[in-house]
Amino acid sequence: MAKVNRSKIGLSLLLSLLLCYFITDLEASSSHQDLDQPYRTGYHFQPPRNWMNDPNGPMIYKGIYHLFYQYNPYGAVWDVRIVWGHSTSVDLVNWTPQPPAFSPSQPSDINGCWSGSVTILPDGKPVILYTGIDENKSQVQNVAVPVNVSDPYLLEWSKPPLNPLMTPNAVNGIDPDRFRDPTTAWLGLDGEWRVIVGSSTDERRGLVLLYKSRDFFNWTQSTTPLHYEDLTGMWECPDFFPVSTTGSDGVETSSFGQDEVKYVLKVSLIETLHDYYTIGSYDREKDLYVPDLGFVQDETAPRLDYGKYYASKTFYDDDKKRRILWGWVNESSPAKDDIKKGWAGLQSFPRKIWLDESGKELLQWPIEEIETLRGKQVNWHNKVLEAGSTLQVHGVTAAQADVEVLFKVNEIEKADVIDPSWTDPQKICGQDESSVKSGIGPFGLKVLASKDMEEYTSVYFRIFKSNDTNKNTKYLVLMCSNQNRSSLNDENDKSAFGAFVAIDPSHQTISLRTLIDHSIVESYGGGGRKCITSRVYPKLAIGENANLFAFNKGTQSVDVLSLSAWSLKSAQINDESISPFIEREDAHSPKQF
Repeated sequence: MAKVNRSKIGLSLLLSLLLCYFITDLEASSSHQDLDQPYRTGYHFQPPRNWMNDPNGPMIYKGIYHLFYQYNPYGAVWDVRIVWGHSTSVDLVNWTPQPPAFSPSQPSDINGCWSGSVTILPDGKPVILYTGIDENKSQVQNVAVPVNVSDPYLLEWSKPPLNPLMTPNAVNGIDPDRFRDPTTAWLGLDGEWRVIVGSSTDERRGLVLLYKSRDFFNWTQSTTPLHYEDLTGMWECPDFFPVSTTGSDGVETSSFGQDEVKYVLKVSLIETLHDYYTIGSYDREKDLYVPDLGFVQDETAPRLDYGKYYASKTFYDDDKKRRILWGWVNESSPAKDDIKKGWAGLQSFPRKIWLDESGKELLQWPIEEIETLRGKQVNWHNKVLEAGSTLQVHGVTAAQADVEVLFKVNEIEKADVIDPSWTDPQKICGQDESSVKSGIGPFGLKVLASKDMEEYTSVYFRIFKSNDTNKNTKYLVLMCSNQNRSSLNDENDKSAFGAFVAIDPSHQTISLRTLIDHSIVESYGGGGRKCITSRVYPKLAIGENANLFAFNKGTQSVDVLSLSAWSLKSAQINDESISPFIEREDAHSPKQF
């Protein structure tokens, strides 16, 4: 449900929001190529207008991909009158807008239809479990079912009168304001369904409550949660799924395999606004999840993305036997700018996600369908980035591109020893790379750059010698995304992001893949071992005035074994001229408010 960045909106702001919505409606629905809309994206999912946050219930049904999402039909900032937006696709790249799947209409969701998930029943019928805020302002769990299961587009959904199915249990210390975001359900060996719901106690114990059902409509709370961790606060948007230990293929959520499967528990911590995951084992008899040694379900756990990324959700694509990850990427601009442009929020480009051979981390990579958008290609081979050099990559649409680079460091022994106090990679990355004097790095890419370098976003690596003689790791590879020069507009959030990548640069090459799309930069380091997503809003480096550079600010040269950059065509995403993005005028319409 992702109750982040949602400060209560005063009456005056709401009135101005509604007024701005009507004034900017035409502007907000224009193409990203419109000079008045330089930050609309070309291939990242977003509605034509208004506010969007959490991805909800992604699935494939009768050959059609579906993405539902939290959507405010009334304006470009978050609002309590949230509905389930809905779009469909045949390739996860081009999306057709559909009317909202459902809106507040029952006592159990009259104050908003919040986040949830889809489960495909054994007969192939999809069912949605979602959080509603009821007439008493309590969070409860509801169900919605398709009206016509023969419709591959699932345009109509109904809510049975038996809602709500699950309510917070005050006896167990569950606050009615901390009970939300049901996951995809799975079948147990006993034939009963299981589902977990995010929660926390008054003592800041974060947990996922477990519920069981024989028929999917009558649910009983288990006496113990699936997992918990003290002093972590509210766990939002949990995700729980199996991963294969023998390859990159996905595993269906209800798979009974044990020997070649591990489990992943992901939670969104509201206290840090980041998504964290652990890898572990699931005891199907005791219904308990236990993280592997070294994993703790708190802010020390690995993150799915070290930048702007929250409320993520996966689904199993049984057509291509893969698990696909979506994540909400919010804005870094002030609300007044979002109101002016008429929209807010993106979804990350869908990623395939699987378990690394080591079993200690997840790998992520843009789904292969992105290659259908590739146009003109530029290739470099065996170039040397001399110390202090910057080379421009000519021949691609630098505002909308896909770039893959493979670096090799030769004189690795000249890396600086890392300062013992440098334990926070984000703080290290916050240094202006143009002023850093180090042995190996910073080296990488400058994207969405103006020609005179007055604006740019840098994505790069630095290599250090470890100062811990007790560890097997002799070198540390730091990946950064620095935005401090990304825009002349100082009102934007220009935080730097960083993470250490678990690779050995003395024996391995260092890869970087970056997706650039006008106001979003998604970067994958070390073959997808670490991901960083940034939102930036240049004033000069927009459209044809954006440039792309490779650079090396270190004192030692770095080899570019290969660089491939593609101009990317725009996808067809929620084009209003194809299918009007409107609400249905029926009893479920939010216009009743």
